[in-house]
Amino acid sequence: MKTRYIKPLFLMLCALLTLSACKKDFLNVEPTDRIATSAIETDTSVFEAYVTNRYIGTRLQDKEADGSDPGFGRGFEYSMMSSFTDESVYNNDDFTWLIQRGQLAPENLGSAGIFWARSYRGIREINYALSVLTKIEMSAGHKQMIDGELKFIRAMRYQDLIRNYGRVVLMGDKVTNLTDDLQNPSLFTRATLKEGIDYVVAQLNEAAAELPLNNSGTWMLGRATKGAALALKSRLLLYAASPLYNTGSWADAASAAQQVISLNKYGIYTGGYRELFLTNETNEAIFERLFTKNANHVHLEIANGPNGYGGWAGNAPMQNLVNDYEMANGKAITDPTSGFDANNPYANRDPRFAATILYNGATYRERAIETFIPGGKDSKDGIDNWNTTKTGYYLKKFMNDAYPLQNPWGNAGFQPWIYFRYAEILLNFAEAANEAYGPDVVPSGSTFSARQAVNLVRARPSVSMPALATGSTQVQMRDAVRYERRVELAFEEHRFYDVRRWKIAEVTENKPAAGVIITKTATGFSYTPKIALDGRKFETKHYWLPIPRTEIQASNGQLEQNPGY
Repeated sequence: MKTRYIKPLFLMLCALLTLSACKKDFLNVEPTDRIATSAIETDTSVFEAYVTNRYIGTRLQDKEADGSDPGFGRGFEYSMMSSFTDESVYNNDDFTWLIQRGQLAPENLGSAGIFWARSYRGIREINYALSVLTKIEMSAGHKQMIDGELKFIRAMRYQDLIRNYGRVVLMGDKVTNLTDDLQNPSLFTRATLKEGIDYVVAQLNEAAAELPLNNSGTWMLGRATKGAALALKSRLLLYAASPLYNTGSWADAASAAQQVISLNKYGIYTGGYRELFLTNETNEAIFERLFTKNANHVHLEIANGPNGYGGWAGNAPMQNLVNDYEMANGKAITDPTSGFDANNPYANRDPRFAATILYNGATYRERAIETFIPGGKDSKDGIDNWNTTKTGYYLKKFMNDAYPLQNPWGNAGFQPWIYFRYAEILLNFAEAANEAYGPDVVPSGSTFSARQAVNLVRARPSVSMPALATGSTQVQMRDAVRYERRVELAFEEHRFYDVRRWKIAEVTENKPAAGVIITKTATGFSYTPKIALDGRKFETKHYWLPIPRTEIQASNGQLEQNPGY
């Protein structure tokens, strides 16, 4: 969501409204409006401001613990979603260890408990806006675009619900006012997975038909476009076809991704893989949130930086992820012919490794990273040793070295958070096309085969990994696509959902959280494996999050809990 361009409306609404304050559970909401809703329903500019702010929320209750506006998913928070997975370990816990160790419970959700109430509150507010839209005086064309915009935002909220909880309550048009009674028993029935996805996909089809292809003129940069709606549809239909969901077809998922590709609007950013996440409005970004100096997010540099620089180590990449990066020749480090050197383990790796992870010897700001002992400035022997990485690595992706690490407030935290980008769409297509047709078949109406789609991602100029050769089996291509998603989309809130929808989390999330102890010797360094976080555990019930206990209680037990909780 490109906050920079909607800021005037955002500030106006903040000055006018504090809307719909609500209790934690979405089924027991009592609005406490500070301005009559007639202002929203009669003043076009106030209504537009209300709509715009449904992307992020403007009330105190919408703020996360760090004071930032939540947007969708988790995005840039101190503990990122990567630390719920085998990508990273959060240095200061923040309930992430609870999830890693399989101790999540309906009454003990910690930082994973934000999705249910926040999403339903957002859906309720969108329903209200849709009901008001019919009363607002504006051109038919503009009204149509706003209708599509609202349906897209509501679909984003449903996405957060479906991919975290599975079966959801479809509120439909049963709630259209901020004062509607939400204790209606009809609101306690959870739809099937297919019903939920079918509903959201239908809404996205309508939204895509109504939304413009580009942000321009009165349609400010940052608002939803046709591409954003189709990208969300692509993701949801990919999920629907996956083993955990098993409610859709791979052919439909491939077709949905092709719809985005066929817009001929997006491409692979040639300015560099690392630079992609520091640059606003690239040709690869389909839908993103930008931040301005007065609306900055978590200051990533100090939150995740090395302790030798005064950083807090934040989301420390696991050895599990480090080991999965191929060599630059495209071979796994476990392949005896790969050229991997255990005494120089970070040399000649997939370039996305160095762009994503800070490792011992990596160039960072004015010197090389020192995670070695004894005496390494970024190890436990350095300053602020309580902020030393638990894994032996620090996060590089998203970090802007031009921002100050010390005293960053007001001068950092402006990187875009990209919700959808073209590389994801290519990988969506590759996965679905491979499952439906095989690696080298170009589906009817499509631009390329699954293999060719993966090669477009690997051929990014700053990456230039070897192309996948023809002749792969479907299983080999499946592994190749999963590798690409693992490294290309690392730390972008995909891994948590990918390992679940593939139903491999019982393998990946039960492996120990690995790290490394690097010891300086007379001739170089020695590398000793270690456990960075003990007790990682994943059970079958963890494929879905539990619904918060407060929601079950608010429904007098009529709202069905997820199995196992």
